[in-house]
Amino acid sequence: MNRLTAARLASGLALGLVLLAGCGSEGSNTDCGLDACTVTFDRGVDAKASVLGVDAKLVGVDGDKVTVEVAGESLSLTVGEQGTDVGGLNVAVQSVTDTEVVMKISR
Repeated sequence: MNRLTAARLASGLALGLVLLAGCGSEGSNTDCGLDACTVTFDRGVDAKASVLGVDAKLVGVDGDKVTVEVAGESLSLTVGEQGTDVGGLNVAVQSVTDTEVVMKISR
């Protein structure tokens, strides 16, 4: 392997680690890209995630209304509505079921 190929491989691995380090969760699953994350919160547990440099926590669900805390701010969101801007990010609820809440958080 020549030096250029080795440098490209190392650069690609470093970028992959940076992307993976951008997401963390407890009681939730995250799927992150460069500018957006889809967060699936488990209902009935203390669900939270750290994505795109902010913490997000599921506070409660009442029908199609979801209360979350993102970047320290409490938000009341409705499923399917346009997102709300907070901390330089757009936060929207994509779906709610008996077992989970799916949100999109993007730059």
